[in-house]
Amino acid sequence: MKFGVIVFPGSNCDDDTVGVIQSLGHEAVKLWHKDTDLQGCDFIIVPGGFSYGDYLRSGAIARFSPIMDHVIEFAKNGGYLMGICNGFQVLVEAHLLPGVLLRNSSQKFISKNIYLKAATNNALLTQELDLNKAYKIPIAHAEGRYFADEATLASLQANDQILFYYCDAEGNISEAANPNGSLLNIAGICNEGRNVFGLMPHPERAADPDLNNTDGLEIMKQLILELA
Repeated sequence: MKFGVIVFPGSNCDDDTVGVIQSLGHEAVKLWHKDTDLQGCDFIIVPGGFSYGDYLRSGAIARFSPIMDHVIEFAKNGGYLMGICNGFQVLVEAHLLPGVLLRNSSQKFISKNIYLKAATNNALLTQELDLNKAYKIPIAHAEGRYFADEATLASLQANDQILFYYCDAEGNISEAANPNGSLLNIAGICNEGRNVFGLMPHPERAADPDLNNTDGLEIMKQLILELA
């Protein structure tokens, strides 16, 4: 597979993402935000960072970068697309994923390891993850509180679109384990077509033995498994 990693002014996780994909034996290229050619990529990733400095609203300006029209078309035609942290915010701003990401309930930037667990195996990103395991993954965001109206939340649950929940080290989903106040402890979702994914935690930052944590690598490996 060939992966494309979009780079906006302020992106800072593009190298991490490219490195993980290459370590798994697949091609990864960077796509500048002003590009209009997706270079024949099979999978597009919008990485974390602070696109355009997040001076307006996280992801709000990046959503209008020239490349995004082509990314939106790619996704609407069934292409695989994932947004991590700021990338998730961009995909929500582009209306490729439902809901919004609001200021953390603490009103503070949070950077620490948290735990999350997969909610379903019915998606490419979670297809072979252990539903009983608590994966230790770092977060680093100020606007990660997932919010949606009751109808949207009900639809996400009914359509099995919730991919990850925040949990504690034992896998218990609770208010105490929720780092940012996200409704239902939601840490990641997909679209109805199950080809667009978004999550706030950073699996690409927990994918190297030198970091003493490879839980994120287990999540990134899902992207290259043979599609059912």
